[in-house]
Amino acid sequence: MYLVCGEALFDVFAESSSGAAGNRLALDAVAGGSPFNVALGLCRLGAAAGLFTGLSRDYLGQRLRRVLGDEGVATAFLVELDAPTTLAMVALDDEGTPHYSFRGEGCADRLLGPEHLPTLDNGIRGIHLGSYSLVVQPTADTLLALVRRESGRRLISLDPNVRLNVEPDIQRWLTRLDELVDHADLIKVSEEDLALLYPDQDAERIAAGWLERGCRLVFLTRGGNGACVFSQRHGRLCVPAPPVEVHDSVGAGDSFQAALLAWLAERGFDTREALDDLSRDDLEALLAFAVKAAAITCTRTGPDLPYRRELDIRD
Repeated sequence: MYLVCGEALFDVFAESSSGAAGNRLALDAVAGGSPFNVALGLCRLGAAAGLFTGLSRDYLGQRLRRVLGDEGVATAFLVELDAPTTLAMVALDDEGTPHYSFRGEGCADRLLGPEHLPTLDNGIRGIHLGSYSLVVQPTADTLLALVRRESGRRLISLDPNVRLNVEPDIQRWLTRLDELVDHADLIKVSEEDLALLYPDQDAERIAAGWLERGCRLVFLTRGGNGACVFSQRHGRLCVPAPPVEVHDSVGAGDSFQAALLAWLAERGFDTREALDDLSRDDLEALLAFAVKAAAITCTRTGPDLPYRRELDIRD
């Protein structure tokens, strides 16, 4: 099982107001949050997953719990708190790219403390974390403590998924990422994140630096241009994205992340040592699987991640 750590919230989309009274706005809320999506996506792809997050006792928090249970995500690591549920207001541009604004100060997913750290047994093969839970306190320091405690014992996967509209101080993101890189076995990062974090640096140079510090694999997602992986053994390898009609890209990166971890688990490569045994053909198959998953998500509205049966790539 993978233990995914971080926020759980509702993405709120404004629906078309055509024909509605001027004082009315129709909203459509979809359960989400990057870690929430990854945990759900893992289960849809046939990999066991649990979610470690703060969850409100309010109506929305209990709806999130029900979604997780219905999708097969283990709920034993949820920490119920008397605090509201985060809402992410989502606006889509003409190309379907989401732009977020968050209502989350003092909400449950930001309030995990060291007293909430779970005891993990050997059934937990890996830990994945990312997005704004890396930098909002006290959850940020709680997750860092978990990673430090479990580093070297389980596969550690990291996706920065920078959200400056939650934490606008880029230095805080850089500092926390620098602390986590020394413990990460697998890092997935988007071109957009790299442009925010290291605007004047080449992606290959950044990946090389992370590999030198002990990370085994670095994945770079490039939207419609596909994705690349960097490793010390095989250098750089890229694959194109399959052509699809894009509705929006909400959840595409999370689909990619879930597919990476599910593929590794399915084939027994979900340990730090096993990552070094991946051949070049293995990496190409892994990338193809992940970009296919992301592409399927882009054909849908919101973070609707694919099921294993939908990924018909021969791998």
